[in-house]
Amino acid sequence: MVEIEIDGKSVEVQQGSMVMDAAKKLGTHIPHFCYHKKLSIAANCRMCLVEVEKAPKPLPACATPVTPGMKVHTHSEKAVQAQKSVMEFLLINHPLDCPICDQGGECQLQDLAVGYGKTSSRYSEEKRVVFHKNVGPLISMEEMSRCIHCTRCVRFGQEIAGVMELGMLNRGEHSEITSFVGKSVDSELSGNMIDLCPVGALTSKPFRYQARTWELGRRRSVSPHDSMGSNIILQTKANQVLRTVPLENEAINECWISDKDRYAYEGLNGSDRLQTPMVKQDNRWVKTDWETALDYIARSLNSIKADHGADAIAALAHPMASVEELHLLQKVVRGLGSNNIETRLRQQDVSGAAKAPWLGMKVADVSQLQRAFFIGSFLRKDQPLLAARVRAAAKRGLKVTRLGASAEDWLMPVAASALATPSNWPAELAGVASAVAQAKGVAAPSNANISPNAKAIADSLMSGERKAVFLGSAAIAHPQFAQLHAYAQFIAEQSGATLAFLPEGGNSVGAHLVKAVTEVGVQGILAKELKAVVLLGLEPSADLLDPQAAKAALAKAGTVIAMTAFDSAELREVADVLLPIAPYTETSGSYVNAEGTLQSVQAAVRPLGEARPAWKVLRVLGNVLGLENFYFNSSEEVLAEALPASFESQLNNQTSTQPAVTSVFTAAIERLADVTIHSSDAIVRRAPALQLTQDAKRAVKLGLPSSLFAQLGLKEGDAVKVSQLGASVVMPATEEKSLVDGVVRLSAGTAVSAQLGAMFGQLSVERV
Repeated sequence: MVEIEIDGKSVEVQQGSMVMDAAKKLGTHIPHFCYHKKLSIAANCRMCLVEVEKAPKPLPACATPVTPGMKVHTHSEKAVQAQKSVMEFLLINHPLDCPICDQGGECQLQDLAVGYGKTSSRYSEEKRVVFHKNVGPLISMEEMSRCIHCTRCVRFGQEIAGVMELGMLNRGEHSEITSFVGKSVDSELSGNMIDLCPVGALTSKPFRYQARTWELGRRRSVSPHDSMGSNIILQTKANQVLRTVPLENEAINECWISDKDRYAYEGLNGSDRLQTPMVKQDNRWVKTDWETALDYIARSLNSIKADHGADAIAALAHPMASVEELHLLQKVVRGLGSNNIETRLRQQDVSGAAKAPWLGMKVADVSQLQRAFFIGSFLRKDQPLLAARVRAAAKRGLKVTRLGASAEDWLMPVAASALATPSNWPAELAGVASAVAQAKGVAAPSNANISPNAKAIADSLMSGERKAVFLGSAAIAHPQFAQLHAYAQFIAEQSGATLAFLPEGGNSVGAHLVKAVTEVGVQGILAKELKAVVLLGLEPSADLLDPQAAKAALAKAGTVIAMTAFDSAELREVADVLLPIAPYTETSGSYVNAEGTLQSVQAAVRPLGEARPAWKVLRVLGNVLGLENFYFNSSEEVLAEALPASFESQLNNQTSTQPAVTSVFTAAIERLADVTIHSSDAIVRRAPALQLTQDAKRAVKLGLPSSLFAQLGLKEGDAVKVSQLGASVVMPATEEKSLVDGVVRLSAGTAVSAQLGAMFGQLSVERV
């Protein structure tokens, strides 16, 4: 430790710390622009100049290392004069457009200019002009003349997002921040550049000119779009969410959020919001009141139970539904005598399933890992913020290995990749298990072939200390997931690693804890002779693993009740009743994220029209059905019944399945289905800006490996016909050099994939 003195106060800091760190520890504010605690030191704004005794001139606090006995003055005449001189230079070329600048009211330059700026400028020459750039649908670079060259955005891309999408051109007053020629900014974390920008150079394109910052109400919340449980602030005006920004929580999302979390709110403000209960009569949709709709549902369910038995009733819910909603939904279903409730909408194989699968550690602990093995994961797009932590850990020595069907760029070094067609994943993982067993000197679970990549993965896992084996979304959706789970468990146990799940949906862990799952899974439920199905917050063609099979099962059911925030042609086709429920921004609720942390939120705005919180609808439905114990006055009372105080003890990743290689299918061409980042739920799918991104455009193209692309004689964007189980679609093709031979990527959750079958299986592709 080094002891220094700042403004007459002594403070001890670590050797190698900067003066800025010491000042922060004391609570002394030093003005700055380019410095950020999460980014490397650039020292290019010079606003943080301070006086250091025995130094001939002021020094930048962010880039001056502490030395024993150092005496620093942050507000002396010399320091303040230096800071005022820097401010004068910064304002020389800055446009005086505060009245129309979106950053007005939350601008660092504006705030510091009050204290350090002069009332008039000595500069009378023409100000420089920097032309605007178009970098995509999310970030506006319309007023780059405001840029003060702090390079925070550039450093964020390089150091946090992992890809340098912005850079600085030219020198002196001709310097400007720009993207690479003809390129847009496409990182899944790009919106954080807006928060980092200390002036109004980078602003939110969807929010542009929507409101002044001081007009906005603010409410803390949690994003349910992935299992991270990112903390956010919803900013509202006139009962609408107009902006989402991160709320700092070092343990979960640090000070970042993904673009999905940031811009999904747009989907809440669309014209297709369902605002009134509706019932289908004589093939016509009729608006009705809540009492009539719930009475109709209760009579239908009681009638079906009497005529066909309780097992003919089922409920399917999206894993982003809150703990309270899922608890009351399963309570209604089980109160009627049925056990058919499921939230694992894309999971085919539920044999030997874990009781309550979770991350197996705290999110923050991922940053401390030394070895990580990912099985069937689209890490960057499924878990953008977790990927950022893994990327940061990789810089500190974490060795990343993976098993999958694509060597896609994770923007970090990958030590070894075992790439195989999905049907060969169990055999490849068995090879890793055998190599681990060989290194440990124990019996292998099966006599599997050990490939060089499998050996490299095993060697990596057998070294180092803090280790984890992650099961990703593609592994969980795999037809032989039980085998993948069993082998992963063996590998984790023998290598001393933590077994970790990367679940989908903001409340996937909570769904297991409140028993909103069943032993037969979603396929088992849909295979039954169902007569009544309740859908909570999902769209069958986009959220279920086999859209066509789901549609056929729902068509056979006599009564389909859709509890949804949105009206859609698909729901009108499959449903008999549409109940308008409030999305997460309009209701109180609780979510258990991947690490098992319970987070509760309150409504940010009032429900739209006649929409009601789903937990209230289910509570009243329970009363109308005459079920016991449905008297709750608040969501807090529901939560108290749903989760015990010690629910963390129920978290469990263990499987009862024994490892044994079997084969489900082998095909010339197999489908690899990723659920793209902007297709994960109904709200995200309706966010206009997100649907204009490169990720969304890629989702409606068929990715072909280079060999098949050349074999078919295709050029980028050529139309191909894709057939699966008798259904066909025509879509544009794109070459994906990262795919292994024999695999094509056809994303799930899109209008195109809705016309085809399950997420894994055999496909045929031909040129149109």
